[in-house]
Amino acid sequence: MYINIIPSTETSLGLMAEVFMYISTADAGSLVFLHSGFVGDSGPGGRVGRDSVVASEGGGRASSSDTRGLGLMSRVFKETRKSGRRFGPRWMRKIGQGGHDTVGRVGDYTSTWNRALKGRNAKDMDDGRAKYIGCYIDDTQKRALRGVSFFDYKKMTVFRCQDNCAERGYMYAGLEFGAECFCGHKIQAPNASESECNMECKGERSNMCGGANRLSIYRLELSQESARRYGNAIFKGCFHRPDNVTAALPFSAVIQNMSVDKCVDMCTEREKSLAALAGEQCYCGFPTPLFSLHELEDEDMCLHRCPREEFESCGNDKFFVVYQTQVQDNRCMDRHFLPARTKQLVALASFPGAGNTWARHLIELATGFYTGSYYFDGSLYNKGFKGERDHWRSGRTICIKTHESGRKEIDAFDSSIVMIRNPYKALMAEFNRKYGGHVGFASQAHWRGKEWPEFVKNYAPWWASHTLDWLTYGKNVHVVHFEDLKRDLFSQLKGMVQFLGLKVSEDRLLCVEGQKDGNFKRSGLRKLEYDPYTPDMRVNIDELIRTVDAALKKRNMSGVPAEYMPR
Repeated sequence: MYINIIPSTETSLGLMAEVFMYISTADAGSLVFLHSGFVGDSGPGGRVGRDSVVASEGGGRASSSDTRGLGLMSRVFKETRKSGRRFGPRWMRKIGQGGHDTVGRVGDYTSTWNRALKGRNAKDMDDGRAKYIGCYIDDTQKRALRGVSFFDYKKMTVFRCQDNCAERGYMYAGLEFGAECFCGHKIQAPNASESECNMECKGERSNMCGGANRLSIYRLELSQESARRYGNAIFKGCFHRPDNVTAALPFSAVIQNMSVDKCVDMCTEREKSLAALAGEQCYCGFPTPLFSLHELEDEDMCLHRCPREEFESCGNDKFFVVYQTQVQDNRCMDRHFLPARTKQLVALASFPGAGNTWARHLIELATGFYTGSYYFDGSLYNKGFKGERDHWRSGRTICIKTHESGRKEIDAFDSSIVMIRNPYKALMAEFNRKYGGHVGFASQAHWRGKEWPEFVKNYAPWWASHTLDWLTYGKNVHVVHFEDLKRDLFSQLKGMVQFLGLKVSEDRLLCVEGQKDGNFKRSGLRKLEYDPYTPDMRVNIDELIRTVDAALKKRNMSGVPAEYMPR
């Protein structure tokens, strides 16, 4: 791969700091370019170095003349914490007339929806994922959206921008110059005329992606578990002051001119995973039964501006604003083999792509014991699954991963936790794993080629037969739906630990909640931008869903989650 640095002006390269990261895919390499953001202004329209970096992308080497023809490199990311790039939770606004903040100076300019929506079609307005709210001015010195951003001068689409911002927990996604995507929690700029957002998306000519120094902004409909970030800290929410605050959050200090930065930094230095702001008081600690973070309060209860901070709230003496720092909670990190070999073999059974590796990660953290496997995967062993190397009948692991089905294989186990996931999601996850590895992605050639239809034809019936076999032949079956585990990790994981015959440690479960993702979560960077399922595929899969739903109910279990069912 060749990379050409082509300064658009003498100073353009001095205006940005860069870090390169190479990401390998199944069939080709691509270059991801991270940088801390532009510091100056250069070129027409205030744009800085738009053509300063060119990269080739593909299986073979390209000449320098070929790479210049590609335009700006395909993916550019940036994220900052300091230097005024502040973005906080969505409740830090009270919009008055004219879009001005009733407490600070200029607030969130999102009150002019009707004007912004004029002239947009229904797909742009609301597609279930985001709502278009208007065209906004963007200043390179003071961005309208101040979170992560990325550029793609070949394939940018509205969906891709929305998806990447939502994946990182941001409330807004904005597109600019046909190819640039900005994320943020606050819109810190005024509206512009709709006619000024007049540039088509580079990868989607049917939609507009802002203009020169103009953003087409969407408000995202985030899923419940999406994290809202502040720099490197994760916003957890607004919570009532615990009854015994000194026991719940044992370290505290009064901080003059309190800010989120100051409290998070102090708790990080004290090696605590929680930072709780209460006016001028900063508390640090870990989640415990005394302060579990399970009883979320209305965010309006925490409204109290930080001194001289326009878009931050510092909570008050009754309601705390809580952030999770980057400090690792070590209460659930110790893992061992069982102290005595067990003769009771428990299966952790699932169709491939249904979250088995993730469930193993959660079980190991929650119990302190290694999980085993019917197979051997060196990449999993190297990532810390030390039970992977043991023979599955060793009796040293708390449960054994298996994708097997059929009476003979199932009879080998005394009980089982059966993981089930929406087949539409599970099939895509396994296809990505098959052609891209545990955290990689299948290439567009695989999705568009003959591999995907053949995969669905063979694997979709297996999704149903796998569950049906375990329900039929399993001796003692505990069913867990992947989606329920994501929605309510604490109680679902507690049930799994109890099923394994172990005493539940609430401290360990609370620790797991803070580091639930593990090392095998796909980033969302290359999520598909289209539906790969044909109508015929959907007819067949929907019938399989109904069959599994009926089988679960026949065993007096709850059926599949409503989101599985055909609409």
